[in-house]
Amino acid sequence: MENKQKAIKVGVVSLGCDKNRVDTEHMLSFLKEDGFEIVLDKEEADVIIVNTCAFINSAREESVNTICEMALLKQKNLKKLIVTGCLSQKFIDEIFYELSEVDAFLGFKQYPFINDIIKRTLKGERINALKEYGEQKYGNDRIISTPYHYAYLKIADGCNNCCTYCLIPKIRGKYVSEKMEDILNEAIKLVDEGVKEFILVAQDVTKYGVDLYGEYKIVELLHKLSEIKGIEWIRLLYCYPDSITDELINEIKNNPKIVKYIDVPLQHIDDKVLKRMGRKIDRKNTIALLNKLRENNVKIRSTFIVGFPGETKKQFSNLIDFIKEGRLFNAGFFPYSKEEGTASYNLNKQKNNYVKKIRLKKAYKTQYKATEKNLSGLIGKTVKVIYEGLDFEMQSAYGRAEFNNPDIDGKVFFKSSKPLNVGEFYNVKITDYKNYDLIGETL
Repeated sequence: MENKQKAIKVGVVSLGCDKNRVDTEHMLSFLKEDGFEIVLDKEEADVIIVNTCAFINSAREESVNTICEMALLKQKNLKKLIVTGCLSQKFIDEIFYELSEVDAFLGFKQYPFINDIIKRTLKGERINALKEYGEQKYGNDRIISTPYHYAYLKIADGCNNCCTYCLIPKIRGKYVSEKMEDILNEAIKLVDEGVKEFILVAQDVTKYGVDLYGEYKIVELLHKLSEIKGIEWIRLLYCYPDSITDELINEIKNNPKIVKYIDVPLQHIDDKVLKRMGRKIDRKNTIALLNKLRENNVKIRSTFIVGFPGETKKQFSNLIDFIKEGRLFNAGFFPYSKEEGTASYNLNKQKNNYVKKIRLKKAYKTQYKATEKNLSGLIGKTVKVIYEGLDFEMQSAYGRAEFNNPDIDGKVFFKSSKPLNVGEFYNVKITDYKNYDLIGETL
């Protein structure tokens, strides 16, 4: 039986956010532990697992399209197709019968049962794991899918903010922090495997620990992580503006291992729109917060929603004027997605897709000009860069500075007269910029 099990080849497709990626990495460790062979080429796989996202309609469409694409491989070598994650968790009643080509569905709380479920499907069973299995947390074993020198640390799941446009609380549930000792043990284990940069993720990183310890513990967690030998960079994503305390700002400023970069999802700047969104901060306090961060040399990235129900031309203009002020180092923009089950679903004055598209384009164009100014201001300065590889098109080495989060921000392309080692840090003098990327040379 063991030999047959080892012969089973499993391919995994992970969609959505970095929190989903962490779930996938834990799932990969379960598969490897039980002797399954993990393959990158989906056409070689006996079993394919699609870990889905269901945050907004476009994410659900991508998930369903990917499932259908993988199902076509059943005409070749594929034996079983398994769907996990948020799409199953939220929409199992609809998709169990609609997606008949899928052999098993798991929510995000059934990952530890993946091996047993695969074996059952190979015997001919079709499984709704959300009904047949309970909930079980996974440990800290992972197979990293990022380059070995950085990894994501998921410090909490779920959300209590209840913004009127967001389905996350209904998919992932209430905010649940991981125990601090578990996070630290996971970090130590990953450092032993070569990880030097940790990117902390949660739906709201700033509120870490409030459910377990009765108060915010993010600063204590950061301090303890920074004491681990081998960690060189700690990065914070998704810090809600209403929970960024002076204590946290001081920790970012004074702790040399914490990069001077913070992702703060603002979503809008107009007070009336913010109120309809259910956000807990207004324009005045937002600007005061951003000024405080900038005074402490922290570069700020944010995200915004355009075309929210009732967003007037004037309110959108207020957002554009705010972006022009250049308070943000970089930003992403998304058209409002009308999600059934959210409070904003029934709001009046919903915007059509044409209006959303026009506003999205204008917002990006405005931010690009601000980003250009930010990048040009770095010419002549020296930045610390983690080397990640060679770009043959650019004929250059590339890496990231502390203000470059993987995949969502630009890169630093640079020349070097000496050999470089992936995952090592180098001082690079900036000489130019192109689009969202910087260009330089090692000192």
